[in-house]
Amino acid sequence: MRIDPEGHVTTPRGFRAGATYAGVKTYGEGKLDLAVLVSDAPCSAAAVYTRSRLHAPSIDINREKLAHRPARGVVVNAGVANASTGERGKRDGYELARLAAVHAGIAPEEMLVCSTGVIGHYLPMDRLASAMPAIELSADGGPAFARAIMTTDTRPKMGAVRFGPYHLGGCCKGSGMIHPNMATMLAFLATDAPVEQALLQRALSAVVDESFNLVSVDGDTSPSDTVLLFANGAAGGDRVDAHHPLAGDFVAALRALCVHLAREIARDGEGATKLIEFTVSGAATADDARALVRQLSTSYLLKSAIHGADPNWGRVAAVVGRSGVELDESAVTIDLCGTRVFEAGRPTEFDPIELSRRLHRAEVSVAVHLGVGTAAATGWGCDLSAEYVSINADYHT
Repeated sequence: MRIDPEGHVTTPRGFRAGATYAGVKTYGEGKLDLAVLVSDAPCSAAAVYTRSRLHAPSIDINREKLAHRPARGVVVNAGVANASTGERGKRDGYELARLAAVHAGIAPEEMLVCSTGVIGHYLPMDRLASAMPAIELSADGGPAFARAIMTTDTRPKMGAVRFGPYHLGGCCKGSGMIHPNMATMLAFLATDAPVEQALLQRALSAVVDESFNLVSVDGDTSPSDTVLLFANGAAGGDRVDAHHPLAGDFVAALRALCVHLAREIARDGEGATKLIEFTVSGAATADDARALVRQLSTSYLLKSAIHGADPNWGRVAAVVGRSGVELDESAVTIDLCGTRVFEAGRPTEFDPIELSRRLHRAEVSVAVHLGVGTAAATGWGCDLSAEYVSINADYHT
């Protein structure tokens, strides 16, 4: 399916969004740091969250609300994560959601909340409350919403796709602390299709495992990782459940959009100069394939070699060997940028100068075949540069 990179979370009918600057974020492009997304009609809603044991209060708030009724919107602030902030943090999260709900004209129970930024700081509720009335909600507000949720991101990450007569749009943020376990990663998705809640949740959980859970910048998981998906049915039609003719198209559109957004996170990794696509095939199980993708994408030695365009494929072999996944050494193959560098237990003949030239490209690939099965997985990461160290050495101060 073709992704429109100019599409956004309010491309689907019946959604409005807007953003303003509340003085919470002191870094980043655009100086927007408070945003609201709302549906004009009741929604089905689905969510996937971080597995961090020290998760942010927003995770508990959203779980509690969605357990009782569907949500129609979300408020997001950037600059302060409101994580590791105890009972006060939870009270502040509920109050921020209430303020946004009043502004949007919906019930407080229908408004979810997400926060992203520095851990261990309380929300400046006075500033957020004062700024909320300045948010103008409109059907064209998706791009402003995408900008406002950014922290160290260098650009907004958006997209939309069509399936049948319907639209699915979304945005995400994430640049560092990215290794989702459902990176600081937040994603917000919306569709004007009347998708049944059970299908919505089942599809989102499966697609996240194939997209956001296979992207990594630095191996660190945040306490706030959240993916929210709203379906308001504003485009009409029969309810889309698992037996509907468009059910498969919906899942395919959701997968395409989430993969697009995951790739954009890796491409915009802190200090990154290259997007790396990792493919593992011939694995005994899907779990083995995904585990190896995640280990390859977090190897600092491999990420450093790719940053320097060094065709040292031994960095890949070392990760494969220590990964613990089942393999047949005589059948293992390794390819860098489409060049076979290892096969049948021994190195191949290749031109290292030409391969280094390919490794200088903005997008590079690493492919490993394990030779023991039919399972496969693809994930995304980025190179490791000195800029990454600089960004994170100065992030808090």
